[in-house]
Amino acid sequence: MLLDGVSIGVVMTGSHCTIEAVLPEIKEMKDEGADIRVILSYALNYTDNRFNTVEELRREISGITEWPIIDSIVGAEPIGPHKLLDILIIAPCTGNTLAKLANSITDTPALMAVKGHLRNQRPVVIAIASNDGLGLNARNLGHLLNAKHMFFVPFRQDDPFGKATSIIANMSLLSETVKSALQGKQMQPVLLGPLNVAG
Repeated sequence: MLLDGVSIGVVMTGSHCTIEAVLPEIKEMKDEGADIRVILSYALNYTDNRFNTVEELRREISGITEWPIIDSIVGAEPIGPHKLLDILIIAPCTGNTLAKLANSITDTPALMAVKGHLRNQRPVVIAIASNDGLGLNARNLGHLLNAKHMFFVPFRQDDPFGKATSIIANMSLLSETVKSALQGKQMQPVLLGPLNVAG
């Protein structure tokens, strides 16, 4: 299998409307032989919403991975020193997480997982989902696009006229981006055309 034996960490943050698009991609990587460990941000682990309850989300994740869900800073800390992962994905990656990552803030399980993983100089794949990705967060996006060990799932403006600063990764390209990142390559093109081009 294409990802047979690859240890993949999946950090999931609070873009609740995007979770439905991410879960099938995680399942696909599991089916390709990957060993999946899931890390939940506080926003996902403690917030019921109109898309799913915390209990529903945790149940679905538990159906994908045999590992316990990591949902605390203490639980995420061993990822670095024990070199638990070959690659780590942040999907979806909110603007809040993007900004904190770009500015070395570690105050959630999600960010502790990334910090620990990066100490081993191993790849991180970011699947952005942010309403302000081209707004105040654009400088953080630019910083991480040029940072070592960072790879982006190709993204686009999802509604350029209704939400001009909003960008979202094409989650169906997650597995392909992971495979490229494992070879040290950024999948191209990283910038996709908008879904909605009507003015």
